[in-house]
Amino acid sequence: MIDPLQPDSKPSNQNSFIPPMIDGVSASKVYLPQTHKPYETIYQYLCEKFSHIQPIEWQQRFQDGLIFDFNGSKLSLDTQYTPNIHIYYYRFLVHEIHVPFHEKILFENDDLLVVDKPHFLTMSPTGQYIQETLLVRLKKQTGNEYLTPIHRLDRETAGVVLFSKKVESRGLYQQMFANRLVQKSYHAIAPFRKDLKFPLQLSLKMEKGTPFYTMQVLDGTPNSQTDIEVLEHNDQWAKYKLTPHTGKQHQLRVHMNHLNIPIKNDPFYPIIDRKKADDFTQPLQLLAKEISFKDPIIKENFYFHSNLVLTL
Repeated sequence: MIDPLQPDSKPSNQNSFIPPMIDGVSASKVYLPQTHKPYETIYQYLCEKFSHIQPIEWQQRFQDGLIFDFNGSKLSLDTQYTPNIHIYYYRFLVHEIHVPFHEKILFENDDLLVVDKPHFLTMSPTGQYIQETLLVRLKKQTGNEYLTPIHRLDRETAGVVLFSKKVESRGLYQQMFANRLVQKSYHAIAPFRKDLKFPLQLSLKMEKGTPFYTMQVLDGTPNSQTDIEVLEHNDQWAKYKLTPHTGKQHQLRVHMNHLNIPIKNDPFYPIIDRKKADDFTQPLQLLAKEISFKDPIIKENFYFHSNLVLTL
């Protein structure tokens, strides 16, 4: 289960303090509502509200001084429940698996940060990862708590990803992606099939699959499109260039699997084969290699490419 980052945020007339970033992690904000059920303490409410989090974890957060009221005062386990206020807390994990690969900053200016993401590194805090995520690592490295990913890559995928550095200009970059004004290409290692003629363009209808974190192909009007070409090959494997024209979840992985050339080391397609979280031996052979766009602020054409290389 996910420990939400911004749960139940509601407007308030309180003069809230701005909680600082701690070790690369920004505070989560929780609204304490007027309830029919009486709660003696805030601790009691949090344990029931977020029942997927063990009470011992909430106890540790209180003891470590990681829970504050709207004035910035640290709360304790016996702090009385008071409705219609906001409180703040910081997420932490007692045990977190270290990801032994490092990101590299490729470019930055006043508004934009461009990063080369390694395989196995999750983009943002979720589930079993907080410190070992690209966003928290970058916040710690840059000291910028306003960093926000403008688009995302799967944990398994490596390559170029963009971050917004300022709240004021974030929307311009997000709109750039929404309007499909960004050109991206990927490299992938997958089986070589002599009977397939490249380059080709594949259009499929994709929807949520089972389990929920996978996608499936259905009959009907296509909602995803990818150009595929072969860059090099031997008798068994090929390096492909994939150029998506849409941005469906797992699009490239599903499209390649549909052609019966699933990407090498894919843990989801064609079958689910999830490895242990500390198994870094078989990275998915998918790399976000290039990205280009006209910057919406300075009006210059930008092109960035990953320094990582996939080999046959």
